[in-house]
Amino acid sequence: MSLLTLNKTSFTAGEIDPGMMGRGDLGAFANGARRLSNVVIAATGGVTRRAGLRHIDAARGPGRLIAFEFNTQQTYLLVVTAGHMDIYADDARVAGLETPWTADQVSQIAWTQSADTLLVVHPDVAPRKITRTGADSWSIAEWSFYADGDDVLYLPHHKFAADTVTMTPGGTSGTITLTASAAVFDAAHPGLRFRLGGKQVLITSVESATQATATVKQTLAGTAATTDWEEQSFSAHRGWPVSVCFHQGRLVIGGSRDLPNRLWLSKSMDLFNFDLGTGLDDESIEFSMLSDQVNAIRAVFSGRHLQVFTSGAEYMVSGVPLTPTKIQVDRQTRIGSPVDRMIPPRDVDGATHFISRNGRDLREFLFADVEQAYQAHDLAMIAKHLMNRPLDQDYDSIHRLFHVVMGDGTLATLTVYRAEKVTAWTVQRTEGRFLSVAAVEGEVFVLVARGAAVFLERFDDDLHLDCALSGAKDAATRTWSGLDHLEGRVVRVLADGGALADLTVAGGRVVLAEPASTIQAGLPYTHEIEPLPPVVASGQPMAPGQIVRMVRAHFRVLDTQALHIDTGRGATAIPFRRFGKDTFGAGPPTFSGDVRVRAIGWNRDAMQPLWRIVQDVPMPCTVLSVSTEMKLAE
Repeated sequence: MSLLTLNKTSFTAGEIDPGMMGRGDLGAFANGARRLSNVVIAATGGVTRRAGLRHIDAARGPGRLIAFEFNTQQTYLLVVTAGHMDIYADDARVAGLETPWTADQVSQIAWTQSADTLLVVHPDVAPRKITRTGADSWSIAEWSFYADGDDVLYLPHHKFAADTVTMTPGGTSGTITLTASAAVFDAAHPGLRFRLGGKQVLITSVESATQATATVKQTLAGTAATTDWEEQSFSAHRGWPVSVCFHQGRLVIGGSRDLPNRLWLSKSMDLFNFDLGTGLDDESIEFSMLSDQVNAIRAVFSGRHLQVFTSGAEYMVSGVPLTPTKIQVDRQTRIGSPVDRMIPPRDVDGATHFISRNGRDLREFLFADVEQAYQAHDLAMIAKHLMNRPLDQDYDSIHRLFHVVMGDGTLATLTVYRAEKVTAWTVQRTEGRFLSVAAVEGEVFVLVARGAAVFLERFDDDLHLDCALSGAKDAATRTWSGLDHLEGRVVRVLADGGALADLTVAGGRVVLAEPASTIQAGLPYTHEIEPLPPVVASGQPMAPGQIVRMVRAHFRVLDTQALHIDTGRGATAIPFRRFGKDTFGAGPPTFSGDVRVRAIGWNRDAMQPLWRIVQDVPMPCTVLSVSTEMKLAE
């Protein structure tokens, strides 16, 4: 029988996939954990109970969250639901707009922002421009492409018919008849623009599949049949843009419903002018992403280069600057992005994080100077069990936490410090389902479905309950109101920082047993820290049939008020207490230091942990390291 001491000084590998329980030879095993729920990991290695969720408002239903930063002092959160957009600032609703997107369409919208304007696109809905005109004044309108004095619109055009199909104009000016050599025209064409020999006409009526009436906007060259004709690329008939961004002073449109692999770049510094002109440096650019497979564009992103994410591959569009003659497109990796939902790529310290098409990877699209090309490393390689049909993602650059909303209702959180080689996953759970996430200047907002209701909530370091509110009064009182959103629910109440009670909300209020001057009231959540199976000195897991007994463990904690440790005989609360006058009902003191726990009994299951921390007490808890002494026997 031998005595072995294991020192776990870091959790910087995060939660490890159960399929790696036997890989004690990996470095990640030493710094990982079997379960890290409702905690976050610091770059220094410690693990801390996550912040609670402050209740902001009841949402109209499921939807998407969009961060909008007008300037460093004015930031907004846009909540997009079926037919509506609600705008929040400083946790209060300041404006609202009616929108054209249905509940099913909200998941496919894409957007980009410049100054006071947000551009939003969807392949089945005409794109919208949302403009902030004042702190509580917003407007929404369809895009307007540049028009000259003759009402000529400079928007993209494309020939959707076969190359051999001809168009014959009945005149060169005024109202004319257009005759096609094959079925071309549709009842949806009136109001759309066609171009013949580079000159524009407006379709006013359709008489048949081969004949239509049009108004000439630019005098045509002649009346001979020509194959040089095309119709506007975006319309209700042909579909609308899929993705959009700004890059090098150009508006970039990536794909449309009927032209999924095509890329358009506007005229330089003229964002709604797509006139190709004669190919001058500042004129617009248009081309298809041709390859040996169908690559429908899913997102365009402005990074070190213009990055194009498609259903089957990732591309770099280069050129300094981008001009019609200098532009170059190179395929970099073959991962692909989801097609059933728009999950916007996010920048993290110069790398672009995107979800793979299979929904099992979080890829880091990063330019390698040595190879002069992009690579796409999988950041979820050792935590695949957490990747469950991702729905949304955003990056909190202040706290350096990357949040991914999963299809099972959890929120996977990645602590990422590339230079320090820290890539650590944890998972956040709540009573309900996370639906969407957005980070706004260090504040992380979420949409959460709780029962039949959907709530807008914000992570708040001062809270340790979910869907919660806090209050303070000069005079202690027993009755506290304002909890209408939790009507009929049993909530956890923390009074004066120490007294705990589970109370039912009735009439939007709770009644305490004793008066209190401060409270927090909300839904409790449990945080868990569970280590991986123990390893022997050689760095290998215990051999089959080997049994182990934990003799004692030392937990080094920081600013902790509650600590519940289970060593196999049920959770034991470590007492942090104040003694002395006027301490009744007061919360336990904040403790930093070492906590020693002894244990008895042998563990014959090598897959079971020697200890666990499981607690729902709404108080701070941070574990920095754990030193475990154990005995091994055959």
